[in-house]
Amino acid sequence: MPGYVFRPYRGQEDHGAMAAVRLGCARRDRIDARSVVEGLPTAAEIAEASAKLDDPSQNQVLVEHNGGVVGYSTIRWWQERDGTWLYLHRGYLLPEHRGQGIGSAMLDWAESRIRQLVQQHGTAQTAVLGANAMTSEQDATKLLLDRGYRRVFGLVELELADLRQLPDDKLLPVGIRVGPIDPSSYRAAWKTVVDSYAGAAFTQRWTFESFLATADSACWRAAWDGERMAGVALCSIRRQDPTVGEVEELSVRKESRRLGLGRALLLNGLRCLREHGAETARLYTGTANPHRSYDLYESVGFRRQNVHVRYRKPITV
Repeated sequence: MPGYVFRPYRGQEDHGAMAAVRLGCARRDRIDARSVVEGLPTAAEIAEASAKLDDPSQNQVLVEHNGGVVGYSTIRWWQERDGTWLYLHRGYLLPEHRGQGIGSAMLDWAESRIRQLVQQHGTAQTAVLGANAMTSEQDATKLLLDRGYRRVFGLVELELADLRQLPDDKLLPVGIRVGPIDPSSYRAAWKTVVDSYAGAAFTQRWTFESFLATADSACWRAAWDGERMAGVALCSIRRQDPTVGEVEELSVRKESRRLGLGRALLLNGLRCLREHGAETARLYTGTANPHRSYDLYESVGFRRQNVHVRYRKPITV
């Protein structure tokens, strides 16, 4: 591939070029800049994400053409609740450089590097390859399917375009109250969310320490049935854009469902976001959610945006 060079990530000097690649892909791939799943990151946000990678100079590669950066790939990994080790790679390539085998070469690099990591980690018995692509990313989707990847789940992202337009509350059963979450209830809130994912496939382990590390409880709400926490809505203002609020989690314990708690928690959290300056709100949920939670979200005004798909493929080491 004359004129193309693959090289390791070099740190601060690369962040602006990487952000430019993402921006250059936006029109072709119909990227939603306001997405809370995967939008258009700034150079500073790419720097922050790179700092969280294990050995970023080894697990992030940039593609140059005639001296300019035209694409990059990133690798990260984690253990899921069932013990599976997921090695996730994500690549971005400017549209004018597609169709020449560059994307396939980037994929080859990622798979080769992951095989090395699996051998180093000793995880061959439980490791799988993973990749993400939005349904609007037709080029990436075709490449993954052609290379043997198969869809395992999707996340649908929804937006409530105007927080001034919220429906009225409905009466809750006697004995149930909704209110803020203070630090003394953090563990109970974390446990409520973790328990709600107990039977969910493809989900990452979430420790209480991780929960605390990102805690921003100004718009967190809980429902209590007597003294027992029955559900939570964890809402926050987007750091990247304070006009956008996010519903990060909405969980109701199994024995307390079908009582209107989810709706009450959601509306309470959305009003709090509005009071803190948010004009719109975003969230995402599984397309195969057995509780059909998106019916609740649509009933209060959320509308579907993109679908973010996770693909998998066995690893041959």
